Amino acid sequence: MTKRLATLLIAVAASLGAQAATIEAVISPNAIVVKADGQARVHMLDGKPVLYCGLDAFLGWSARLLGAQIEPGADDGPVVTLAGKATPIARLFTREGWLRPAVLNDAAQEALAERRGGWACAPKTEPFAQMGVRVDPKITAGIAMNESSYRGRPWPWTLNVSGRGMFFATREEAYAAVNRLLANDRCDFDVGLMQVNWCYHGKRFASPWEALAPATNIRVAEDILAENLQRSGSAMKAVAWYHSANPERGGPYFSRFMKHVAQFQ
Repeated sequence: MTKRLATLLIAVAASLGAQAATIEAVISPNAIVVKADGQARVHMLDGKPVLYCGLDAFLGWSARLLGAQIEPGADDGPVVTLAGKATPIARLFTREGWLRPAVLNDAAQEALAERRGGWACAPKTEPFAQMGVRVDPKITAGIAMNESSYRGRPWPWTLNVSGRGMFFATREEAYAAVNRLLANDRCDFDVGLMQVNWCYHGKRFASPWEALAPATNIRVAEDILAENLQRSGSAMKAVAWYHSANPERGGPYFSRFMKHVAQFQ
């Protein structure tokens, strides 16, 4: 649908010269009203609205777009200009957590994991349901609460270095920290939402940057859990062994995990 909007905007720009098309109204995260040549038309954007916090929350956030100039874009679709900065509107909605694209790109994964926009009101299990592929999201969410909990929620930009938890504001900051550790020949750290240990499992990732990608991190954790289940024949041990096969350490870890799972909706 964004291509259709881009095509229209190109035609409008050709016929109007310097006159710009503007956003007349925002109906939902995938429907906007564009005014051009004195006419207002509804146009759809690709993706699914993320409205866990309700439509009113989105409309309050999107009020800043009213009257903003919108122009044809390239592959990323139409571009909106806010505060002098041009951004593809679909990318903006995705990055801010109001639109779920068909393919969960980096911006969508980060919005999900950080619980931005509409994702803020989603169940704690939702990021794991959206980005996982083979394990019950309650299980991966419960483990993540054990591993990377920050202010009551799993945080994707987390490292644990020799038992010391480190929480970063952005993926870029966490990535820089990982690179510093690797430059010093360190592998004794856990990375990401699921706190995957680099010494044991670093080779499962294409790169340190990819290790921080929430979906990749979750799927590697799922692989580890599946291997634990195959080795132990026990779902309980599969979770406990994620931390340690030593019952003195794995047992309390499993108990904390169960407390988190019991709180999920």
